[in-house]
Amino acid sequence: MHPACPVRGVSNQRDAASNIWAALAPLLAGQPRVRLSKDAGKSYPQKHERNLTEALPSVPAAVRIFGKDGTCAAIFLDFDSSVGGQDWVQADVRAVQTWLRSVGARWIEDYSPNGGRHVYVPLAQRVTFSAARDLVEALGTRYRTLDKTPHQNLLHGCMRTPGSPHKRGGYQELAMSLSMAYDIVRRPNSATVWTAMTNDLAAEIKAVRALRLQGTFSPATSEAPVPEQPAGRMSRTMQVLAQTGLYDTNRYATDSDARQAVLVGAAAAGLELVDVERRMLQGIWPGLASFYARYAARHRLPALRRDWMNALTYLSKKPVKADGKDHVRRSPTSQPITQAVGLKNSASISNPDAEHRFIRTWRSALRIREVNYQQSRTGMARRMVLRALGEAAHMTASRFVEFGVRSIAVATGLDHTTVGLHLRELRAEKDPLVTLVEEARGTKGDLYMLTVSEEVKAAAEDASWQKGKVHALRPVFRELGLPAAFVYESLEHSPGLSTTEIVSATRLSRSAVHEALEILAAWNLISRNAGRVWSVVAATSLQHLAERLGILEAVAAQVQRYRTDRIIWREWLAKNVSTVAELLSPDDDYPWELFEGPPDDWSLPDLAFGRTG
Repeated sequence: MHPACPVRGVSNQRDAASNIWAALAPLLAGQPRVRLSKDAGKSYPQKHERNLTEALPSVPAAVRIFGKDGTCAAIFLDFDSSVGGQDWVQADVRAVQTWLRSVGARWIEDYSPNGGRHVYVPLAQRVTFSAARDLVEALGTRYRTLDKTPHQNLLHGCMRTPGSPHKRGGYQELAMSLSMAYDIVRRPNSATVWTAMTNDLAAEIKAVRALRLQGTFSPATSEAPVPEQPAGRMSRTMQVLAQTGLYDTNRYATDSDARQAVLVGAAAAGLELVDVERRMLQGIWPGLASFYARYAARHRLPALRRDWMNALTYLSKKPVKADGKDHVRRSPTSQPITQAVGLKNSASISNPDAEHRFIRTWRSALRIREVNYQQSRTGMARRMVLRALGEAAHMTASRFVEFGVRSIAVATGLDHTTVGLHLRELRAEKDPLVTLVEEARGTKGDLYMLTVSEEVKAAAEDASWQKGKVHALRPVFRELGLPAAFVYESLEHSPGLSTTEIVSATRLSRSAVHEALEILAAWNLISRNAGRVWSVVAATSLQHLAERLGILEAVAAQVQRYRTDRIIWREWLAKNVSTVAELLSPDDDYPWELFEGPPDDWSLPDLAFGRTG
């Protein structure tokens, strides 16, 4: 019988907490990864995820519940005192103890300084995301204070385990001896106990499944309307399904149906079987992996190959489109375009080589002038906007750049209104690096020219050109942060820098550089050698990591949102500016899916109220 625990208690014995963490956290976690909270327990962002070690973190830390295969090693029950108060939490915990005892289960229990309680049920046989979610949601119908959300998110589900620091000070305290808890986690509950748990909850599980059938399926990443799918890409719906394991049960009756739909979508998009296997094994598609967890480990890949052949057979029988094209991507390595690129013929280019030389001199001027920008987020954002313009200039081989603010927003990860503000401030500076040549009109964006003032021209021309490309914000750094982007860029251009040299190269504060280095190292993007200098890990792909972190979905949602803006804008033009033919009939090859948008001074509210003039 588990002993009762005090209502409140704060451990000041870090050594004891360290022993508890080292003994239990690695065995309870679904995979050896932990997320740290740098804001006193308010959030556990993905960018602060680290390898899970036996060393106790100095800040609140939550282990990942699900593994790369989409399964969990324990059921995590979080009873939240903010819902019904401590008395209700204690009542719910006593009730769940009675239930666990009735089905023959053994459990570990801890409590927080704020009165919350955690119950962990270790499992000898890992269970799938969908099975664990069903059980926890079913328990949620019985116990009001049970927070179901940790088990409802395959990619981000995490929870503090015994020994973790707490946001109010102190640590997660065990409600039993460490020796008892360690024995339970080393001898977890058998498959027979799991069956008893699910059988006892059969009615509740059936009810929560029926409730999901009644509701409209809307995963968190599907905030924007799903666009008509272009050739050569998996649909966003299938990508979300593969990542999260969540699907519309009105459309797919079983996990088997859902996984087959993912494979058909992958094959239709031109992926190869090896691409799908890699995404499953690397944890990019844990949702799809969870659908195969029912098989023994040695049988999972053979089952995947069998389903893949069925998908290919299905596609071979599918009728060809009316236009005679099969719309299947031919290159399995091609990826969705997630960054804006330059417009063709945005300005007359007489000598591309001379333009590229000028742009490289402009980049030198940018490095000289960057010291003037604050180390705040605003300053870093303006530096990134300038990089986006530099990248566009290189792509078009011209110092003239014609971009809508929405294109730059996609390239920098900012909101388009924020981009417009930064551009106005940049062109208003003394000796600006960009000059507005022509304001936007109709379907044409603002025309900017990269400029180098006389004050820095000599120094910029004398400075050696920086090797490599200039990048706007690459997708992965939307999650890892702007400081990490600048630190990574500095190591790309100059491998083997010390921390002090990185601070000098990036113009960032030492604390910001230290945190960025920690984030980059945690995701194996950089490494430190025996000489205490940092270098980029070439084997780690930024693209693959962005896909793993689910960032490409956020980019796709932003692009779709701006596509909708663009449709509204064109309709408004058609009704109100019919006297200017150029605005209504742009060239047929104009890349609508990537560029332009409403000018800065005509906002969507203006369009909604029919502004003219």
